[in-house]
Amino acid sequence: MSALGIPPLRLALVGNPNSGKTALFNLLTGSRQKVANYTGVTVERKEGRLLAPSGRSYALLDLPGAYSLTPASLDEAITRDLCRGFYPGEPAPDVLVCVVDATNLRLHLRFVLEVRELGRPMVVALNMADAAQRRGIRIDREALELALGIPVVETVAVRHNGAKALVERLEAIADKPHAPTVVLATGADLHEETRRLLSLAVSMPTRTARVDDVLDRWLLHPVIGLLTLTAVMFLIFQAVYAWATPMMDAIEAATAWLGGVVGNILPAGPLNSLVVDGIIAGLGGVIVFLPQILILFAFILALEESGYLPRAAFLLDRMMAGAGLSGRSFIPLLSSFACAIPGIMATRSIQDPRDRIATIMVAPLMTCSARLPVYALLIGAFIPQQQVAGVLNLQGLVLFALYLAGIVSALVVSFVMKKWRRDKGEHPLLLELPSYRVPHPRDLLIGLWERAMIFLKRVGGIILALTILLWFLLSFPSAPIGATMPAIDYSFAGRIGHAMTTIFAPLGFNWQICIALIPGMAAREVAVSSLATVYALSAANDDAAAQALTPIITDTWSLATALSLLVWFIYAPQCISTWATIKRETNSWKMMAISAGYLFALAYLASLLTYQVAVALGAG
Repeated sequence: MSALGIPPLRLALVGNPNSGKTALFNLLTGSRQKVANYTGVTVERKEGRLLAPSGRSYALLDLPGAYSLTPASLDEAITRDLCRGFYPGEPAPDVLVCVVDATNLRLHLRFVLEVRELGRPMVVALNMADAAQRRGIRIDREALELALGIPVVETVAVRHNGAKALVERLEAIADKPHAPTVVLATGADLHEETRRLLSLAVSMPTRTARVDDVLDRWLLHPVIGLLTLTAVMFLIFQAVYAWATPMMDAIEAATAWLGGVVGNILPAGPLNSLVVDGIIAGLGGVIVFLPQILILFAFILALEESGYLPRAAFLLDRMMAGAGLSGRSFIPLLSSFACAIPGIMATRSIQDPRDRIATIMVAPLMTCSARLPVYALLIGAFIPQQQVAGVLNLQGLVLFALYLAGIVSALVVSFVMKKWRRDKGEHPLLLELPSYRVPHPRDLLIGLWERAMIFLKRVGGIILALTILLWFLLSFPSAPIGATMPAIDYSFAGRIGHAMTTIFAPLGFNWQICIALIPGMAAREVAVSSLATVYALSAANDDAAAQALTPIITDTWSLATALSLLVWFIYAPQCISTWATIKRETNSWKMMAISAGYLFALAYLASLLTYQVAVALGAG
């Protein structure tokens, strides 16, 4: 209920991808939003609350982007069913707000006509109206409103008051919630009707903005464009190290201080060990990498908001087609750099089943953010922090090489899959290139806040639970009377770790690493907290237990072991959630098993080769 005691009106934002719909949603709801999944599927669901100046409250739903209500993907099917009020467990929206890009009405008006045919109360939001004016596009809003028979308002999602006209129109509709939408029968098909509307209400001197043409001339160039994309990706990986270091140092210092304070307060015993060695050491070892993860996400969000990502997909289409993928695979694979789960879910936009399965199978090879804690730990411990050629950071170069290894491996795997397919034909890429725009700080901050909360919830949920479980396995049973080995060797985890070394010794993994791999199956980043817990409990004295993990592994591991473990994490599918997502998206246990099997085989063989070669070269 709103402050006025009136039940909130349910609004649904609907529109094509790249219409600025999510930016408008962020403007209307601000921090009053939550992210979940639709019932029974893995499609992301964003709902927020709009509080109007009158005091009336609105429930606002950001529907998945769709090009048509005749669905070609799961996202579009959900949008269609929600708009019609047929989606199970979801009440029908009272008003549909169809968001269109005012600079690209030739494409977006056709979708407006489809939504209008539903006969529901509706408002059209001419978003990016300021950009249209700058490009000389003249839109007669009143004429368009009259021709459509539905309210039309202008919005600018990147301005503070850019949705004022929309809110005012929604307030008017709320006072007459049962007023039907007027649908004018024209008897014409959608393409013909779109052309008629454009001729009546829109004057477009140029099809594209001059700045778009100039940028595309360089960024879509087959040589310069690829070099630019490589430079952008290289900059990202350099920034992940160079910019995050001060914040990581501060978090490490705070973790060490907290562990010391709590350790002095609690009496010696199991509780002290659980809190200090288990919870604080374990969780602190993961949280320290949050700055690097947020920097990576900031770049991805900025590239997405700027309109550059679809162009990168177009640029890479020919190269990816040679490897058995398509340009449409680029955005799901880039999303997998953050997390393979949304990357796999994003493959629903790939209409060709062959390309979609291939993308799903190689998405786990992209270096997700969960690998960053492991990479950062090992690179920081074994790779010197020095400059190369006077400007490049050696640690950043190694990180770039790890990401590149994942990309190259994905292309090789997809190429092999292509050779096994019966259908070897090429499928042309049809892709909308949106206008370039400067990312709005508000949208970037909201996106980063969402990602930080997701990460911290994992830290406070599954990682905390696994850290406590691991502490228990490492602490019990206690050593028998007269024991000659450290107590941890007699624990459940110690026995498991020693048994696993028969399999992993050829890779250079000791029993501590073997233990860390087990909880790492649930989430890769848990491997770092697991190592921190293992070595804290393995310490000979309190001073050793208080040491940071980095100097401990530097003293006890060889360079060959560190390199082998780095390579293991390029390939090993240590994420049960990713397996579950593959099963749900393919509806096939077989595909999930094939994915896990080939990734484990690659991980073992690549790590074995790395370790043996490194030892032969004297790094053992």
